[in-house]
Amino acid sequence: MTPGSAAGSPAPAARARRRVRLIGIGPGGPEDLTVAAATALGGLDVVLVADKDRGVEDLTALRTELCRRYGRADLRVIEVPDPPRDRAPATDAAYDTAVADWHAARAERYAAVLRDELADGQTAGFLVWGDPALYDSTIRIVERIAAAGTVQIDYDVLPGVSAVSMLAARHKLVLNRIGRAVTITTGRRLAAHVADGHDDLVVMLDGHLACAELTGDWDIWWGANLGTADEQLVAGELGAVLPAVRAARDRARAARGWVMDTYLLRRR
Repeated sequence: MTPGSAAGSPAPAARARRRVRLIGIGPGGPEDLTVAAATALGGLDVVLVADKDRGVEDLTALRTELCRRYGRADLRVIEVPDPPRDRAPATDAAYDTAVADWHAARAERYAAVLRDELADGQTAGFLVWGDPALYDSTIRIVERIAAAGTVQIDYDVLPGVSAVSMLAARHKLVLNRIGRAVTITTGRRLAAHVADGHDDLVVMLDGHLACAELTGDWDIWWGANLGTADEQLVAGELGAVLPAVRAARDRARAARGWVMDTYLLRRR
């Protein structure tokens, strides 16, 4: 007998939960979706998309194409306005605060949509660029939703092809030298890692080519908009090929309206 209920009375029904799936979709090409990701997409009732209003319509078009190829005919796509954030904070502490506030605001908006738009027992999906575990905030945001408890969810994560693995494949690279480590970082933190003596670095989220400020002998393997029809690749001695990298960035931006680049730096 359930505590507090009369003998013979039915136990209260368990509160139904929504299922959430975080699906890595690769860095840009519809053919880079894994079989597991395609199967998961076919089981979704709703896809939640951040409406960032930042001039990246072709990224939305890719999500639309994936939903058309692999989703059900009744699959709904809900665009959720993305909260504003400070993208140029003056200090690392200000950056951390800005990101934490942005995550909290995103979690509130997504929780409201999951509560109001998803029926009990239905499944919603986030289509995550590249791999959800690498420089993406979706896992942290869904953790916040689950912890808040305003909507009951169960969630899982499906990995995707990352820009890092695509870069290595395009340049036919092994990222680490034998018996040595490779550091994955951002353009914002590159100089600090170099000062600490790191010799093999994969750099992401570098909108200003921080590598151009480095001294010493470095080689670079660079790629932009990987997986798209307009991807760009450059490799060579850093100082010698920087003009080619800048020109390739310009071509990528002209073709797509945006640049997402990743590169490996290796000290000689």
